Amino acid sequence: MKQIKAFVHRNRVSDLIHALEAAGFQRLSLFDVKGLLRALSAREQEYSVEFGDQVINEVQMELFCEDEDVARAVEIFRRVGRTGRPDAGWVYVSPVEQAFPIDGTA
Repeated sequence: MKQIKAFVHRNRVSDLIHALEAAGFQRLSLFDVKGLLRALSAREQEYSVEFGDQVINEVQMELFCEDEDVARAVEIFRRVGRTGRPDAGWVYVSPVEQAFPIDGTA
């Protein structure tokens, strides 16, 4: 099993959710984060006193899938998540050593 973590612009999230669901992916989580992706417009940026730099509100998407589905999922993130600008986001893939259901029945 693999964990795919993608950092994407907020305006691409809805399309990504729909594309991933249409492809049969179900284990998806979303997190609002502050990041340093290249802003698509000046109004997308804000100065963070805490971080001492310009940041944007972006979304961290996490998807867990079987090893054989990784290439297909990454392709969806890269195709649907693109903004047409360089540094539009990043996709990371990590191994998952173990996974356990909380209720213990699956």
